[in-house]
Amino acid sequence: MNETMQRIARVIENVERVVVGKRQEIELSLVALFASGHVLLEDVPGVGKTMLVKAIARSLGADFKRIQFTPDLLPSDVTGVSIYNQKTQQFEFRPGPIMANVVLADEINRTSPKTQSALLEALEEGSVTIEGKSLVLSKPFFVMATQNPVEYAGTYPLPEAQLDRFLFRLQLGYPKPDEELDVLKRLEKKHPIQELSPVMETEEVIQLQEEIKDVFVEDNVKAYIVEIVNLTRKHQKVELGVSPRGSIAMMKAAQAYAMIQGRDYVIPDDIKTLAPFALSHRLILTAEAKMSGTDHEEIIHDVLQQAKVPVIRKELLT
Repeated sequence: MNETMQRIARVIENVERVVVGKRQEIELSLVALFASGHVLLEDVPGVGKTMLVKAIARSLGADFKRIQFTPDLLPSDVTGVSIYNQKTQQFEFRPGPIMANVVLADEINRTSPKTQSALLEALEEGSVTIEGKSLVLSKPFFVMATQNPVEYAGTYPLPEAQLDRFLFRLQLGYPKPDEELDVLKRLEKKHPIQELSPVMETEEVIQLQEEIKDVFVEDNVKAYIVEIVNLTRKHQKVELGVSPRGSIAMMKAAQAYAMIQGRDYVIPDDIKTLAPFALSHRLILTAEAKMSGTDHEEIIHDVLQQAKVPVIRKELLT
């Protein structure tokens, strides 16, 4: 377990050479990757969302593709299309940018719902259906989608069904003054991402994704997750609470987080740490709650205060 923790720590340190002062966000992005999940980065332009995704891809030596979502983008522009070759007199399939290990879906809310839905199968099943044929995407497959939460003109808000397929919703935020000064110094001569080299191979990522499944989750910790999820469904300010998919996502994320922390078992604090990032975007608030300015994270914190924290068996802690 210590060796695994060291390997993951090398990846985090490598990404930090490019993305300054965002260790928690880097760590959570890797949690999502190792848990076979995906991330929605919701923040204003210019805070390093694209650099974060590129740095992760380079650190893993993974195939990276970027999809710039625009109003005129078609589903086939994402998944790929068959083109007739006059020389061979046959149709040849040309894969779209979704056929990569790490995919940046940039400004996903700028494209039509029809094109947004092209991602649904890929996010959930790890495959795409093209002309009636199902194509399995190569592993590892990791999507980080971005959207601007401030500018709404010409955008199409993500439907709940698509939001539910992201493991985490993260925000990078502006750097602190000393961190921003550090960024300027690093970029004075050249961009640090140009010198970034892989510190982990994609085969190791796949291996870690399998190892994470063996991280132990005690029954009372599972019950704790279920209690939190049920409390969101009963909350007076919530119209629609977290789905069973959210419960499963919470458990998988906790397993990955525990491994990154150097443990082969999940503790309640893992759930507390991850819940705001894994559950808040799965809530639909009542009209009254929206009018009063209640945010989703506030609901999750309220629920965590109500849920009874389970006791972990002593033999797990030794």
